[in-house]
Amino acid sequence: MAIAHVPASEELLKTELLTNTPVQARSNARLTALLDATAAVTQDKGYENLTTADVAKEADASIGTVYRYFKDRVRILKALAVRNFERANERFFAAVSDPKVATAPEAISAFFELYLELFRTEPGFRSLRLGDVLDVRKEEDDSDKNILLPRTAEPRSRIAARTMSGVLHDKFGSPDNDATVLHLEKTMIVVDAYLDRAFRDSETGDPRFIEAARETAAELAGQYA
Repeated sequence: MAIAHVPASEELLKTELLTNTPVQARSNARLTALLDATAAVTQDKGYENLTTADVAKEADASIGTVYRYFKDRVRILKALAVRNFERANERFFAAVSDPKVATAPEAISAFFELYLELFRTEPGFRSLRLGDVLDVRKEEDDSDKNILLPRTAEPRSRIAARTMSGVLHDKFGSPDNDATVLHLEKTMIVVDAYLDRAFRDSETGDPRFIEAARETAAELAGQYA
């Protein structure tokens, strides 16, 4: 049976995280398997405890295969975060494109529900989310020592807020400026913190913290009414 050439992540291929870029369907399938394995291990152990050996074992691959695509565990986690962000974006645009979503408050509510669904169903998401939890200043050199680097990447929460602000403006005429983006980002951070707590000790999510997150999103939605 032929292997379908479906990119492991379109956005990942645009980054410099990969040591080698897959050009054949079989290579792409291996990369997808490594990302799926990283997600599974992250779901089970948390991103803090993930090792390249864990990824190789979960993917039923050699450690050499892991290092063929990723220099170290940090880059593997960043790659998974890119895929998480990409999937969240895809679902958000699909949600706001639904004719049933006719107002800005409905779009905000839809965004919250899909974010909650990612916590429930996307392997590894509840630990890593969009990647802002990673200490991006730390890289690993060939001697396995951590090197502190300056923070250069823009927070994913800000990118998500800017994207959301632009969509709300384009579809519903809502304000789109720096103050709006900042307010959206602040709300996203609070919602994320509540959901992180909700799923820390519960596979299904503590309803008390889920409800607190939903109330925060509803308060934001009410400001767009």
